[in-house]
Amino acid sequence: MIGPLLRVAASAAAARSLRVAAHEAMTRAALTLAAALAIVVGAIFLSFSAFALIERHLDPAAASAIVGGFWALLGGSYFVATRRRRI
Repeated sequence: MIGPLLRVAASAAAARSLRVAAHEAMTRAALTLAAALAIVVGAIFLSFSAFALIERHLDPAAASAIVGGFWALLGGSYFVATRRRRI
């Protein structure tokens, strides 16, 4: 008689802990997506402001090349950093 009761209590506790774990995972995923979105929006706005600032002194093609070169340098350094970490 106690065995089935213990099984019911254990399954209820397992279901509760599973719900808590799922909620934590969902919260972490939502926070990660929000942080990624904030980084993307910040990068876009900073790129446009840098472009506008550089464009005052140079022509638009040169300003675009400078901003693009900055992002290429940043992406290349990120690529190198991730490759070194794997080895």
